[in-house]
Formats: sequence, structure tokens, C-alpha cells
Amino acid sequence: MNQLEYLKKNSIVVADTGDIKFIKKYKPQDATTNPSLILKAVESGFYNNLLEKSILYAKKVGGNRLLQLNNASKKLSVLIGMEILKYIPGRISTEINASFSFNYESSFNESKELINLYEEEGVDRSRILIKLAATWQCINAARALKKENINCNLTLLFSFAQAKACAEAGVFLISPFVGRILDWYKSKNLLSFYSIDTDPGVLSVKKIFDYYKTNNYKTIVMAASFRTADQVLALSGCDYLTISPNILKILQSRSENIVSSINNKHILNKNSCINKLSESDFLLEHNQDAMAVEKLSEGIRQFILDQKNLEKILEKHI
Repeated sequence: MNQLEYLKKNSIVVADTGDIKFIKKYKPQDATTNPSLILKAVESGFYNNLLEKSILYAKKVGGNRLLQLNNASKKLSVLIGMEILKYIPGRISTEINASFSFNYESSFNESKELINLYEEEGVDRSRILIKLAATWQCINAARALKKENINCNLTLLFSFAQAKACAEAGVFLISPFVGRILDWYKSKNLLSFYSIDTDPGVLSVKKIFDYYKTNNYKTIVMAASFRTADQVLALSGCDYLTISPNILKILQSRSENIVSSINNKHILNKNSCINKLSESDFLLEHNQDAMAVEKLSEGIRQFILDQKNLEKILEKHI
């Protein structure tokens, strides 16, 4: 077996791509998309037919130009998600417009609209994860959406405060980022010595995973944003791992045996008294982590920019 096959024995592998050819090749359980990946896929020309369908849908629904752009964008994300679902047995993660990241009501409504679009096409909501940035507003939107049987993937997660708040909200899955944490430490010259055992992104996910399992939280931990295959292997045994095609290729080319790198054996801390985070507690604790504050803001800004670039492409057709 190659390392990818070994990895699949310890963790559920998710493809971090919107490209069908890679999904067919690596046969992941689930797949994730985001505005950046959707933009990249559309720019490749592979989804021109779906682009046209989304435009026709938006024109049929009608409304002013802005409304048509919004409807076309949502429909395109859903059509791409449906195409990916043809080739995976599990779930697809579809992200809301990142400009709603600090608006509870808009995040909640946008999530429901995406689910409705999937269900209008005959896709059951059990196969969809709605992706939301792990802000206080979106975490609470995810809490409310769960009551309507809508499961969420809380992304752009960098701080332990974000992870705690997500667990307390009972969200379905979180995506703590590995590579972007390492990027920040390198950019600030804060790593006098680097090894995979001291990688701050890897250590962050291990801390979250251990906290969740020790306290019997059901929220799935899906490590994301890898820069190297070694980072992936260092988190073998994590619930889920979402991996880009270039790293999947490396893992598939290696034949060395691997074992679970994360401790899955925990003594449940049933008698622990966990102080629930209030909004002010969350904001203060998150604010104490300069890396998390910068990377969360940066991630939201980039997703908003990519969303606008996608809308420019759609606008040419509308």
C-alpha cells in the first residue's frame, strides 16, 4: 500500500479541491470547496456549462442586477457541489458568502438558501456541510442551523477560543488550519528551530483534538490547510484530513508504512467543570492570540476578494 492508503486507515480523507479529475483519481470520502477553489475551477473553463446554467437560473428568478449576481453565485456553488457529489460517497462542504461572516442573521439565511437550492435539485441536506468562518456570529448561526438539521463546517479556525466555542455550540465539524499558522510564525521569524514535532500548526490541531476527545465533545476535527505531506502524516489519526491534490499525489507516490500519530485513547473527563464562553470571553481570549486575529481577518478578506472576482465573471454573462 502507498501512504495515502495507509492514511485512509487512520483518518477520513477529504479532497480540498473543486477539480473533478483529482476527485476521481484520489477517491476521497468527502470534498470541500471555498470561494478561492470555486474561482479557480471556473477560471479553468471546466465548469462553463454549469456557469451558463447558473446564469439562466438567475435570469429566470429575476430581480435587479445585484440580486441576479447573488443568485447566480449561490446556484453555481450548488451546481459544482452536485457535480462533485457524483464522485464521492460522503459530503460536500459549500461555503457562504464571506462578507456575511460578522452578521448572524445573514449567515443563517444564506446557509438556509444554499440548503434549499440543493434540495430543489433533489440532494438531501444530510450530504451537505455549510461552511462558515469561525466568528462568534457564525458559530451561533451554526448552533441555530443544527436545530433545523443543517450541519456546518466552521472554517478559518486558528485559535483555541474558536475551537472551544464551536464545541460548546455543538457544531458538526471544525477545520483548524495548519499551514497558515506555520506561515505566520515564519513571517514573524518566531521559529528559531523548526521540526515537524515543533510545528505550531500541527501542535494547535493536536491540542484541540486532545481537548475534544478528553471532554467527549462530538464535534469532528478536520485538519486543513497543509503545506507539506509531513504535516499530514504528523496528524494521521485525526478524525478527518482535508488535503490538496499536490499533497495527495506525494502521499500516493510513497510506499513507506505509517501509523497513527495522534493519541486516540483518552480517559473521558466526565466530571470536569468547563466554564462556558460568553461572547466577551470569546472575543477577549481570541484577541489574545495575535496570529489567530491576523489570519482569521486575512482569510475572510481573501474569500471576499475571490467572491467579488467570481461575480465579475458572472456579471459579464448577466
